[in-house]
Amino acid sequence: MAARGDGATADGRFVQGAAVGDHVRFEPGGVVIVPGPLHATPVCRHVPECGGCQLQHVTDSAYADFVVDRIVRALAHSGVAVGTLAPVAMSPPRSRRRASLRAVKRGGTLTLGFNAEASHRIVDIVQCEVLAPELFQLVAPLRMLLGKALADGQGAGVTLTMSDSGIDVLLANVAADTVKQIERLTGFAAAHDLARLSVEGPQGVETVALARMPVLALGGVPVALPPAPFLQATREGEAALVAAVAEAVGGARRVADLFCGLGTFALPLSAKARIMAADAAGPAVAALEATARQFRRPVETAHRDLFRRPLTAVELGGFDAVVFDPPRAGAEAQSQMLATSKVPVVVAVSCNPSTFARDAAILVKGGYRLEHLWPVAQFRWSTHVELVAVFRR
Repeated sequence: MAARGDGATADGRFVQGAAVGDHVRFEPGGVVIVPGPLHATPVCRHVPECGGCQLQHVTDSAYADFVVDRIVRALAHSGVAVGTLAPVAMSPPRSRRRASLRAVKRGGTLTLGFNAEASHRIVDIVQCEVLAPELFQLVAPLRMLLGKALADGQGAGVTLTMSDSGIDVLLANVAADTVKQIERLTGFAAAHDLARLSVEGPQGVETVALARMPVLALGGVPVALPPAPFLQATREGEAALVAAVAEAVGGARRVADLFCGLGTFALPLSAKARIMAADAAGPAVAALEATARQFRRPVETAHRDLFRRPLTAVELGGFDAVVFDPPRAGAEAQSQMLATSKVPVVVAVSCNPSTFARDAAILVKGGYRLEHLWPVAQFRWSTHVELVAVFRR
């Protein structure tokens, strides 16, 4: 399987919808795939048009192999050896608790859904096997709402988040200026029992309706969520990542959590250790700081751009372990500082095998060894792969 989910033939051709073990015939009228033992029938009518699920045509075992292969190949390319591998933690169908959709109105018709594969065209979804049912049930009502709220030719963005206290909706490029516009939005929020509905425009984000604050329990502590927050895509995926990080950190008493976000790792770890949590995302750091103060968790926060100002080897000197969970670009500058430090345990959390392998090579060159790795597939049926890895000196 190629990195983008296509089957790769022995002569180097890529075939969409082919799985390992399939027989492929290239005929004048097109490609004919004869399914093999690892081939599965997609469960969603939008496959392969929708770009969200590139791998619904393979069995779960084949998908797990794909996840591991993505990580191991990237590390091998960077010359990094893996100590041991845990089984893949795979989130179940219909478990995605956050999603970003796009909408556009043309010719009086509202289209709402995800982008088509490798395209800006929107697939008007009527089925989704990855979204939590509570979120998918809002798609049809949102289509009606936006059909009235948008002018012809206008586009909008929709961010859905399922919090512990209800659904949080953020609408981008949807006006809330007149009484009629505001009443339409507040009426929608009340009719569907939304925890919060906000709009984002040129002046930033404005809350239009707030029935109750969206909160998410992290490490048993409720955190108030800013609009459209970053959080792990599924509860199962979050649990797998947190468990792996906790195991990797072990009995460390002083831990740095870099690229901490809302405190996905900082708050659970703070039950047994003192935490210094840093991130450039101001609203997330503020939410974490307020929560830690309210519940008397030993978490010190820092609003800091770790790409431009990574913690230096001197600053890292007092920590027993460092956890870093950067965005897809990785943490090259911070990895270089870690490689020159004396931190005994470094735990990397990544959503990009390629940048992770680059950063892992930096750590290994600095004297660390990649001891154990946990693959996580919380974006089920997609090529998006996540992992936790522990490095020790």
